[in-house]
Amino acid sequence: MVEKVNLKDKILISYGTGGKYTQEFINNYVLKHFKSKILSELLDSAVLNFEMDSKIAFTTDSYTVSPIFFPGGDIGKLSICGTINDLLCVGAIPKYISVSLIIEEGLEFEVIDKILSSIEEVANEENVEIVTGDTKVVEKGSCDKVFITTAGIGVVNKNICLHYNRISPGDVVIISGNIAEHGLAVLLSRGGFGFDCKIQSDCSSLKPMLEQLFNKEISSHIKFMRDPTRGGISAVLNEVVHKRKDVSIEIEEELVPLSGSVKNLCELLSFDPLNIANEGKVVIIVDKNFAEETVKVLRQHPLGKNARIIGEVTTENKGRVILKTTYGTKRIVDMPIAEELPRIC
Repeated sequence: MVEKVNLKDKILISYGTGGKYTQEFINNYVLKHFKSKILSELLDSAVLNFEMDSKIAFTTDSYTVSPIFFPGGDIGKLSICGTINDLLCVGAIPKYISVSLIIEEGLEFEVIDKILSSIEEVANEENVEIVTGDTKVVEKGSCDKVFITTAGIGVVNKNICLHYNRISPGDVVIISGNIAEHGLAVLLSRGGFGFDCKIQSDCSSLKPMLEQLFNKEISSHIKFMRDPTRGGISAVLNEVVHKRKDVSIEIEEELVPLSGSVKNLCELLSFDPLNIANEGKVVIIVDKNFAEETVKVLRQHPLGKNARIIGEVTTENKGRVILKTTYGTKRIVDMPIAEELPRIC
């Protein structure tokens, strides 16, 4: 039995050494939030059970957002929602997630507790189990408060096949709601702009909305899905046409859903909302004959209330993404070269 240690208010290097303090951190914080039988065994690897005839999806990601708390979420919520959404976008139902923390010496335990609480809340809501992880503590100044790395495993729905190769001319492009909210919410939370603009991050798990869609017969007609995080919609659509050089995608500016606050702020700061990160939206490419029904299903959930068709796959301008502007002109939407907003996820 590990001897009880009086935890201080702030994390010390000793909490990452693997000894007495590490055990106290695991027992008093990690196991308090993540009540998994698999995790509680504290083995070097989590042993998981799956249906033998199922395909398994596996993803990993790292999160370094600054600041770590922002309107609509924090780095903990961001890390688990991001991992869940990555699995969903290949047609997998998330099952297991690992969480690894790199913590800067001197960070308050209260902060870590809030971050772990956010992860716990989403995991419980979405029936996802945190089964393994790791903690490292680095010297002050070696990282910015806390970095999180996750890995996720999910079971792929047998009735769904999502891949670039299934995309055909005539398919329709759908976005599940208003874009650019996460990146701008994080930017504004850094302060220094001299004005007040209320924008909340859209950080959320897409699981309840997409499970609703997966359970419909139309799901077999969905060709491709991707959550438009870093690089926004521009990056996702350019990725598609770069993979499929025999098609292009044309979207209409007036159809892309934006809140008034986002539109005004982008105009003020000369940002292109198509390039700004989202953390609770999904781009869907679907057979045009099932596009309206897909939008209807998305709108049945609060996360998809502003879902709409924004464009289509064509054979003109192959390998390009084209935007039809509100003035009736057309311009090329390039792959973003550098992030307009660094450290947003």
